[in-house]
Amino acid sequence: MKIPKSTLEQWQVLQAIVDCGGYAQAAEALHRSQSSVSYMVAKLQEQLGTELLEIDGRRARLTQNGETLLRKARQLLDDAFQLEELAQSLNAGWESELRFAVDSLFPSELLIQILQEFEPLARHTRVNLEETILSASDDVLREKRADVVIANYVPSGFLGDALLDIEFVAVAHPSHPLHGLGRDLNEDDLERHLHIVVRDGGVSSTRDFGWLNTNQRWTVTSPATRTEMVCAGLGFGWMAKHKIARHLEAGQLKPLRLRVGQKRKLSLSLIIANAERPGPAACQLVGIIRSVIARHCQARGGGCPEI
Repeated sequence: MKIPKSTLEQWQVLQAIVDCGGYAQAAEALHRSQSSVSYMVAKLQEQLGTELLEIDGRRARLTQNGETLLRKARQLLDDAFQLEELAQSLNAGWESELRFAVDSLFPSELLIQILQEFEPLARHTRVNLEETILSASDDVLREKRADVVIANYVPSGFLGDALLDIEFVAVAHPSHPLHGLGRDLNEDDLERHLHIVVRDGGVSSTRDFGWLNTNQRWTVTSPATRTEMVCAGLGFGWMAKHKIARHLEAGQLKPLRLRVGQKRKLSLSLIIANAERPGPAACQLVGIIRSVIARHCQARGGGCPEI
């Protein structure tokens, strides 16, 4: 015997009866008459050939079969609701995918905060997050691989807004021979020791950053690996202060006493790849980035904050 198909609307009514506690409450919540609510549930039970509800005092309670079936129906209702939301988003021009490139120097805690605030607004947008090193942000912009970029340099043909100033400090393990000299250090002192740097992630227009005079230089591709190597006493390097804060506090790293150049700064900027016609998702993300940075700035006393 062929069983007539039930509808999502019938399951929605059943869900409302259970969640609201009765037929009258469900009718009010759904803006329906109580008779239509009763009819739809009765019809659903007839179609399925099983009782879904039983009256317990003044409340409608699911039977064991009803509980099992409604659990599955809730998933279908959620999927249908998300499908409707997706259709509305697409009709509004909301991007199905958003490509977000972020310089590896950008503070992780601020990035997580940005993504946490963006996620509820972009349930139907796939986010492709790419972390870049030095000139790699130039590549993603010129190759049109990103919609929103936080970069350490604004290439020609693009406009950017200043976000953060990143402070770098020259450091080595406390037991490193450079600390043992007990005086201010010069270039000759540094040239005699291993300098550990991170390779530029770009391809088309690589850039050097900072002092690279020493012949004793090891290059790695991962900032985290470089940090571990310097903490292990293998060499020295200029590192973003906020990235090594816990290592400084734990005494694993110690600032070098350089006569000049102990500290450096690098600015990060916010760039919209298609500034003429950014999509709704890109605009929302940019707004959240600016808001998070503004709150961070306010907490630190105003101005373009320094990390």
